[in-house]
Amino acid sequence: MLACCCGTAACSLCCKCCPKIKQSTSTRFMYALYFILVTLICCIMMSRTVATQMKDHIPFYEEMCKHLQAGETCEKLVGYSAVYKVCFGMACFFFIFFLFTIRINSSKSCRAYIHNGFWFIKLLVLVAMCSGAFFIPDQKTFLDAWRYVGAAGGFLFIVIQLILLVEFAHKWNKNWTAGTQQNKLWYGLLALGTLILYSVAVAALVLMAIFYTRSDGCTFNKILLGVNGGLCFLISLVAISPCVQDRQPHSGLLQSGLISCYVMYLTFSALSSKPPETILDENNKNITICVPEFGQGLHRDENLVTGLGTTILFCCILYSCLTSTTRASSEALRGIYATPETEVARCCFCCTPDGDADTEEHAVKRGGQTVIYDEKKATVYSYAYFHFIFFLASLYVMMTVTHWFHYEEAEIEKIFSESWSIFWIKMISCWVCVLLYLWTLIAPLCCPTRQFSV
Repeated sequence: MLACCCGTAACSLCCKCCPKIKQSTSTRFMYALYFILVTLICCIMMSRTVATQMKDHIPFYEEMCKHLQAGETCEKLVGYSAVYKVCFGMACFFFIFFLFTIRINSSKSCRAYIHNGFWFIKLLVLVAMCSGAFFIPDQKTFLDAWRYVGAAGGFLFIVIQLILLVEFAHKWNKNWTAGTQQNKLWYGLLALGTLILYSVAVAALVLMAIFYTRSDGCTFNKILLGVNGGLCFLISLVAISPCVQDRQPHSGLLQSGLISCYVMYLTFSALSSKPPETILDENNKNITICVPEFGQGLHRDENLVTGLGTTILFCCILYSCLTSTTRASSEALRGIYATPETEVARCCFCCTPDGDADTEEHAVKRGGQTVIYDEKKATVYSYAYFHFIFFLASLYVMMTVTHWFHYEEAEIEKIFSESWSIFWIKMISCWVCVLLYLWTLIAPLCCPTRQFSV
């Protein structure tokens, strides 16, 4: 334990019965744990319920707040400004490590040892950075400037995830297509996958048309559904057009089906975030329209909805961070892809190991969980890219928890409340995803002299 906290040894669990863990996995897990810890603190800071419970149940609460110089009721430790400061510390932590780990190709360098060890010392550094942000002078200027940095970083995080989604769609199709050379059953799997994806997309479009529109209103919702449905139809036609097929034989309906499903998901999420429309009924009373009737009763248990929804949201963010920091993903962002000859068709191709296969000889037992040192030859993922993704994720969490540009009245209990800013962020993300996918299809036609590989 001491070697892990204050030395270069990889972290592992104390129980021998736990399965073996790779050093690269252990390192990423520890950084993810730091990320989760700070994210939880941010959620607590934005929670009206937690603040009330602490004030009612902690003895000498007001005296403690005055002693900490946090205001009479610790108002300086809660709210959007506190979250901005804590996330500033976390973002600085990951950005410094991003700069520190640039061009590390061997795990035997001094910088790699620091990246993979000294966990207690790094925790103290993270705590110091998050705490130190509360002592920054000229708080108003800092918060105003940091808000725009957070918005830019949050948008960039979304764009990177969209790029990797498009890359995932192409990789899926190429992997399964490679299997058809050895076994024709892969054609059946491709057809089945395509059918399922389009069935889900069409069903989602129909259900949204039923529940989010009505015959005598909801014009805005009808336009959005028509536009996004038309975009899905467009990318499907472009994907199988002869000119695209001539330059990209691997292009097909599987990719466009996956993108269509994601477009429908973002459309549903955006419509759910849109402030409701109201009209006067025959009794001159305001009634809400263009939302499902059953949806109006889903928010009765506010704490349950907030807790469950927030957990799912941040699990998705964490999953995006970890899956987008593999070497294959970092190379995909630079336009480097595996050649067709190296593709091995798998039903679960996305779960292939990213390290060397021959790593068992490097297993080390220290009385607890066995650690496999899988980076003896070279690093299995880009350290700098890993920290950069978590830097952007820190900014995305900050903006999400504080409701983006509606920060002054933000509360974690209202994280899923209707907001025009959140609505447009989701809609723009939807359209950017379509544009990115279309670009991967038409880029070889626009730039015939360049070599494209997807």
